[in-house]
Amino acid sequence: MATNTAGTNARQLPWQAVHYLRKAITKADATLVVKLGTIPAGAVVLRGGVIVTEAFDAGTNNRLDIGTVADDDEFATDLALGTVGVISADEMATTNGAYVSVDTVINCTVDVTGTAATTGAGIVWIEYLVDNDG
Repeated sequence: MATNTAGTNARQLPWQAVHYLRKAITKADATLVVKLGTIPAGAVVLRGGVIVTEAFDAGTNNRLDIGTVADDDEFATDLALGTVGVISADEMATTNGAYVSVDTVINCTVDVTGTAATTGAGIVWIEYLVDNDG
């Protein structure tokens, strides 16, 4: 039944579980802000990072920030994309944005500059808990 109440597009399961957003990135995303998704009001961000599956090889910068519209590096600043591996978010211990009071868009900024990259691929992720204990 329609309620004429605006819904939300935040991602939330109806049971107790760690939720996540993930998004593939490639060298084609150089200098772009890529939307991972929206986490719901009341969520708590736990962890995040990037899994580099193919090292980025741009001439100047090969790095990544993860954050929100309000703070583009809230969770991670200048994560290294030049080496294959799991690179954890480096700002989680000191972030002021771990608890979100409103639906919040999570983005990553692919800072790959200089000579154009010929390789580069990875998966960016954020893990979060939702407020569904009631």
